[in-house]
Amino acid sequence: MTTGASPRLAAAATAVAPGGSVGRVRTRTETFDTPAAPFRLECGARLNPVTVAYETYGRLAPGRRNAVLVCHALSGDAHAAGFHRGVPGERPGWWDLMIGPGKPLDTRRYFVICSNFLGGCAGTTGPASIDPATGRPYGPDFPAYTIGDQVELQARLLDRLGIPRLLAVIGGSMGGMQALEWAVRHPARVAGAVALATAPRLSPQAIAFHEVARQAIFRDPGWRGGRYEAADPPRAGLALARMIGHITYLSEEAMVRKFARRGGGTAGTGGFEVERYLHHQGRRFVDRFDANTFVHITRAMDRFDLAAGRGSLEAAFRRAACRFLVVSFSSDWLFPAALSEEMVRAMRLAGREVSYCEIRTHQGHDAFLLPGHRMGDLVAGFLDRLDREAT
Repeated sequence: MTTGASPRLAAAATAVAPGGSVGRVRTRTETFDTPAAPFRLECGARLNPVTVAYETYGRLAPGRRNAVLVCHALSGDAHAAGFHRGVPGERPGWWDLMIGPGKPLDTRRYFVICSNFLGGCAGTTGPASIDPATGRPYGPDFPAYTIGDQVELQARLLDRLGIPRLLAVIGGSMGGMQALEWAVRHPARVAGAVALATAPRLSPQAIAFHEVARQAIFRDPGWRGGRYEAADPPRAGLALARMIGHITYLSEEAMVRKFARRGGGTAGTGGFEVERYLHHQGRRFVDRFDANTFVHITRAMDRFDLAAGRGSLEAAFRRAACRFLVVSFSSDWLFPAALSEEMVRAMRLAGREVSYCEIRTHQGHDAFLLPGHRMGDLVAGFLDRLDREAT
């Protein structure tokens, strides 16, 4: 371990493997169990204990100036890169194309952290966790949390890891909301913020899709008011909610390129290829995600408004002290470029330094998770500048 890093980080560091991969990794957890100072949410509720799952890649530099926090989207988790130990055939982390030696988030230079969000179902305390007051899962009784609450738990994790300041915080979609909140809420702790395919608030159309997805869950007889058993969740409703979501993540052109009208011309073929794709995505989602978590996190996204309580979007960005990189995608109709452009105007009026690019692509909202465009070069250049100025 590099001199100057804490023993906790020495245990968490990952050896860099050849070929651009961080290699085998392990998801770790930190638990905050302090009855005298429980984790307080914006709604007034308290959680104690609260556990957060996270992974790290690379090594923390002696001056601790190279830490980069990656915030994941709605269905993501802490496993952002590499492969889990002892899991043969496992797919790489959800942002493996961006994190690793020689990649935009170059683990030879940066210490990258990714944690599962508060309210999640992949190791961090959420609705599926046991409520110590009842001995049963929180379920629908899990307190309403905010994007700000998620940021505060990430800040606690960084405190525990001994990281006072981030070189950058990066996120796409819901993760981008967290990156924006970090910049405004903790200006002294962030040198740069990268907001990808995101917005300072959801559009009414996006909120409407979330509500339709939630109703699909609520109308499943297996929902039982959210008090279902873990082994018997509302599978059909949650799968349908995921199918609805996947439609919003793709553009019309992406669907044409990926599926066209293949598979539907002959009776008995099992339907169109796009139908089979959606059903497959729904089945996979049910196997790894919790229905109560989906309900809670979509509501947290719906409520997010960076300007709320801060006067205006411009006034919110006056609180920030970092540089920004904002990237939108031309075919993203879930988080349209117009919302990014509004955000960039507010940043500039607030006197913030911001670089903005709308990438022309057919890939839709999911573009920030996919190869085939210059987003990686933009992020790498932005981080390189921050890194050079920090040293």
